[in-house]
Amino acid sequence: MNIQQNISLKNYNTFGINVTAKRFITVDSVYQLQQLLKVEKDIFLISGGSNMLLTKDIEKLVVHIDIKGISIDKEDDNFVYLTVNAGENWHEFVLFCVDNDYGGIENLSLIPGNVGTCPIQNIGAYGVEVKDTIIKVEAVEIESQKLVSFSNAECNFGYRNSIFKNEVKGNYVITAVSFKLTKNSHHLNTSYGAIETELAVKNIKKPSLKDISDAVIAIRKSKLPDPKEIGNSGSFFKNPVISEKLFLKLQKEYPNIPCYPVNSSLSTLLKINSSEKSETKVKIPAGWLIEKAGFKGKRFGNYGVHEKQALVLVNYGNATGKEIYQLAQKIQQTILNQFQIELEIEVNVIA
Repeated sequence: MNIQQNISLKNYNTFGINVTAKRFITVDSVYQLQQLLKVEKDIFLISGGSNMLLTKDIEKLVVHIDIKGISIDKEDDNFVYLTVNAGENWHEFVLFCVDNDYGGIENLSLIPGNVGTCPIQNIGAYGVEVKDTIIKVEAVEIESQKLVSFSNAECNFGYRNSIFKNEVKGNYVITAVSFKLTKNSHHLNTSYGAIETELAVKNIKKPSLKDISDAVIAIRKSKLPDPKEIGNSGSFFKNPVISEKLFLKLQKEYPNIPCYPVNSSLSTLLKINSSEKSETKVKIPAGWLIEKAGFKGKRFGNYGVHEKQALVLVNYGNATGKEIYQLAQKIQQTILNQFQIELEIEVNVIA
């Protein structure tokens, strides 16, 4: 096994943070991974490096998962069942599906990272979550080196969440993900206004999968920086879910505060009297909170908050992971003080 010494991880994380892996190895097959785990169990996994913030050198053996390949397991008139290995680039896989008229993930175009990490945080965008298309996740158990499968139900998916972020975190290495996608009668999700607007501009009334994918790509490019040009990890914070009581309190001070209902219709929510008891929850856009707190577009030397999307923290050049993490903590404290809302970091911070 070719274990390298003192390798920079700058090109292995989308933030472009220059930390060092004391030891580093790339694996390109399940067998190679299993053999490695027989002798090395204290490892640090890295794949596309799109959902992490590195704040220090990595003392553990860094294992770069580069297992490639897409296979069609079966198909019928209505559906296709694919297994995609963990090292495949996510966006390239989406484009492969769009080109072949396989529907279900077109709204997830241009999300950075690799396929193997998509189940971990249940990636989602524009009304779609990847959990709705995943059949199973294959992984190697680190302790036993056995290849096991997790059904969709066993993955315990939630909003930006899964069993791999909680109960079994650090116990498995995901090697492949299987999907069920439509071949016809696609359920097209254009419910997000930005998509509808983009399609209307192009005068597209009956969109194809490619039309939706192209619209999402255009929207994301207009709002989000390209990691190849400006280091970032996409959305840094989760959209917080708050109680109706807090929402109604904030609404008095901020009448235009945007919200999305979690477990009731918005019309019902807005009619609720503040004295009534209810379990209604509301999702507030974290980007709006951060912008309202004055952070949007703020730059602090080599790092800051993106000028077009307040959810995105950026590395303009030679920022350290610690600097970006300290900015994130400052934003969290400010939001808590101003809105009584705790912002949760979506990115995996290695501190």
